[in-house]
Amino acid sequence: MIDIFAGPGGLGEGFSSFETSPGSGRHPFELAVSAEMEPAAHSTLRLRAFYRLLTRLEGQVPPEYLAYLELVARGDGEPPSVHFSKGKWRALWDEAEREALNLTLGEEQHNRILNDRIAAERSKYDELILIGGPPCQAYSLVGRARQKNVKGFRTKGDTRHFLYRQYLGILAEFSPALFIMENVKGILTSKVGSREMFGAIMRDLEHPSATLASSAPHGASSERYVLLPIHVGEGKERTSDLVLHDPNGFIIRSESHGVPQARHRVIIMGVREDLMHPGIATMPGLPVADQMASIATALAGLPKLRSGLSRQADDAEKWRKAMESERDRVAKVVRTSHPEVSGRLERMIPAYTLPRRSIRYADGTSALPEGVKSPAQTVVLNHETRGHMQSDLGRYMFCAAFAEQFNRSPMSSEFPKRLAPDHLNWDTGAFSDRFRVQVYDRPSNTVTSHLSKDGHAFIHWDPAQCRSLTVREAARLQTFPDDYLFLGNRTQQYVQVGNAVPPVIARQIAGVVWNILSSDPVGGGPHGESRT
Repeated sequence: MIDIFAGPGGLGEGFSSFETSPGSGRHPFELAVSAEMEPAAHSTLRLRAFYRLLTRLEGQVPPEYLAYLELVARGDGEPPSVHFSKGKWRALWDEAEREALNLTLGEEQHNRILNDRIAAERSKYDELILIGGPPCQAYSLVGRARQKNVKGFRTKGDTRHFLYRQYLGILAEFSPALFIMENVKGILTSKVGSREMFGAIMRDLEHPSATLASSAPHGASSERYVLLPIHVGEGKERTSDLVLHDPNGFIIRSESHGVPQARHRVIIMGVREDLMHPGIATMPGLPVADQMASIATALAGLPKLRSGLSRQADDAEKWRKAMESERDRVAKVVRTSHPEVSGRLERMIPAYTLPRRSIRYADGTSALPEGVKSPAQTVVLNHETRGHMQSDLGRYMFCAAFAEQFNRSPMSSEFPKRLAPDHLNWDTGAFSDRFRVQVYDRPSNTVTSHLSKDGHAFIHWDPAQCRSLTVREAARLQTFPDDYLFLGNRTQQYVQVGNAVPPVIARQIAGVVWNILSSDPVGGGPHGESRT
């Protein structure tokens, strides 16, 4: 696999962890090269590359690595680039550095470095596949709304609109057997001037070398690709016609496939034309869950925490007084409009004895989701709360108490005027659920990188804790295992988690890809194994 625009590595994690049959230990997909431009995300990506190499060498997670996680959790660990680049695992760390590259694709020199690495690795494998997701800000509805008044954006777009062309260069030069490209739903309606971007992207992906004819290297491939949906509903066949006139067929709804999050993303699969055969049409899509996974199940075993007060040293007593003051104020404000909510608040006792950070699992870890934690891991990583303004504590506890009463989060129109924030767009309806509680017995809303700005859209359901979700809780909703350590500061960690593809979805996609690559082109049945 070649993973570009890799972020912290969600797609690569899912593909790498896929087994040809559950429990077989046979992992047909191997990451050869990954590339990410953001330094903190690259650090996370590189550490995970090292982790995979290490567990493959040792056969399990060695005690020394778990001891390192313990040091990090306590705040005593060196950066992994220091800790592992010396001693007995130095060679393995060097190998991880060769695999996970800190590159800004689109810059000629960095493109050359990536292509040279792919060329060096290509001969070691039977097949090559390309995975990744070009930056989505230019395609997202929120990103487009923010950019609409930027000079030239409507007619010329953003350079990020065209970063998908980095896919084309690799497809044209190396002719991978198959590719996976992920992006937000907004890509389906994105325009630059009068040009509909998604139609152009599809045409370009179908014949990359033709698109790049003027700039393609000498001897570039002329291979064509057939664009197919990953998942097909019961009774439908996986064909290009299915998405030709309705590209919504590319959308994967994660909550339907066991992810505790309503995350809807466009995921395009391109199969090299010479590998197409009739059996692909009837191969199963992603497994469909019998019931949706809930937030409460996903976060089982994580210790309870309280929030703090922003821009000041933490003091549990000060926090308790601020909470009680806000509780009394909000309960009074909503007594007439929402008497049940007011009653709940009056009975609420702030959880001031809880810490803001904890590295130990709570009781009940036996109820953890399958595969989220190895028995040997004893520490919780990336689990620390934010501080909030006192007025936001009042809004958070109102939202959480409202959700306790009505099993849903309140809309802005249901906020009493005296609780409304000083936001210019509060009354426009544009962000009607600006403050949003994640209701514990259902999937969460889409985890996004905006979590790095504030936690208003990811309020914990317990008014006594009165906080937004932590990085580890967001990572759980994204289905990352607990030993996946996110590096950088907390803001950078939130961005990484929000931008990632859930590894569980990636692993299911890998299953579809494996069925295609290992099938008999004539009969559509299993054809044997190879290393990809």
